[in-house]
Amino acid sequence: MRLIGDELPATADVVVVGAGIVGAACARALAHAGRSVCVVDRDGPAAGTSSSGEGNLLVSDKLPGPELDLALHSLRLWAQFAAGAGSGSGSGVSVDSGSGVPASRSGPDAPASRSRSDTPAGRGSSVPGGPGFELGAALGSGFEFEAKGGLVVADSAASLAGLEAVVAGQRAAGVEVVMLSAEQLADAEPLLAPDLIGGALYPQDSQLQPMLAVRALLADAVRAGARVVGGAEVVAAERGRDGVFRVRTGRGVISAPAVVVAAGVWSRVVARMLGGHAPVVPRRGHVVVTEALPPLIRYKVYEAGYVSDVGSDDGRLLCSAVVEGTPSGPVLLGASRELVGFDRRMNPAAVAGICRGAARLFPFLSEVRAIRAYLGLRPASPDHLPMIGPDADVEGLWHATGHEGAGVGLAPGTADLLCALMTGGAPPVDPEPFAPSRPTLRAAAHVEGVDADA
Repeated sequence: MRLIGDELPATADVVVVGAGIVGAACARALAHAGRSVCVVDRDGPAAGTSSSGEGNLLVSDKLPGPELDLALHSLRLWAQFAAGAGSGSGSGVSVDSGSGVPASRSGPDAPASRSRSDTPAGRGSSVPGGPGFELGAALGSGFEFEAKGGLVVADSAASLAGLEAVVAGQRAAGVEVVMLSAEQLADAEPLLAPDLIGGALYPQDSQLQPMLAVRALLADAVRAGARVVGGAEVVAAERGRDGVFRVRTGRGVISAPAVVVAAGVWSRVVARMLGGHAPVVPRRGHVVVTEALPPLIRYKVYEAGYVSDVGSDDGRLLCSAVVEGTPSGPVLLGASRELVGFDRRMNPAAVAGICRGAARLFPFLSEVRAIRAYLGLRPASPDHLPMIGPDADVEGLWHATGHEGAGVGLAPGTADLLCALMTGGAPPVDPEPFAPSRPTLRAAAHVEGVDADA
């Protein structure tokens, strides 16, 4: 079966702009809901943000509220797929109720099942459960889904107190989390800095391979009748008096009564062509890759300050330590975030800050050689919530964008929600906080200077 075509159909029920993880999930959901779907992309599958991330499926970095609700729903969908696929690649972290330390891992070389490479695309998977989201048998295995668990660490009493407060709220919202003492922390990750005073273990935190996931989702969408056309950059669009959009691309013109903007960092530009409003801005982030090492790090480990950095409005360079091993040997180090427009140049200060922070968590890394770094631009929303739903002003225009660095984790839930809204189904979570017409989005966009007419 050929996944990518170069011939644009004349019409479709829905045109999805963007063949990244979110666009792919939305296309699949809509195709299985009976809509004729055409996905158009200026390049091809996972050519943008989806190819420059690590494939994180995190609940640990989200505070109680709408995004956490969506993340938990999405995580259930990913886990549902992994179980249905029977890939056996998940490590199935369980918690020993006596010690609070994972019972399923033993020794510094666990987990043995991990098979992910150190490429920038780092991981992928499959998906959903709403209208047409029974993915297990449909997509098969091989997405390197792993419920490896996340470990958040604190180096001061104030940091630990803040983490405990976050944990209390997350627990009440349905997150599985165990507080660890300094001794338990050392048992969980023996090579951590000895002066760390405690932390929190999140067994639900998982990872997968996003490029594989994108292709699998699109392939299943194609099996359900969708079309995927690469080299089809949207260059102009208009909505006629008949309510039909005429979208002009590098491959020709396609007409459809509905358009879904899932174009990542380019969503604002595409939405404006269509007369709509999607105040997405690119936020640059770096990852550093070390030389190959023996398996020494068991979890995705990050400092407690990472959570506040994720939700920060500060456009300046922010670095917080995030460290994880890979089965092929290299260790991935993050994370940075900064608002610099579409500047794709490497920032040496970001790389240096990441390396310093990583060595602070794991002192042995100060003697390890970094062999390369890569970066990506993430589609950030001014109020830190994705835009999922109908445009505020243009009938037939829909948005699924603004996820910043959480697009992989939130993709199936986003598709589930959008499909329900577009087809009249029951929304899996409250749609109002994600509505593109929400007042908080307009207000935040105005403050940050990304209004619809900007």
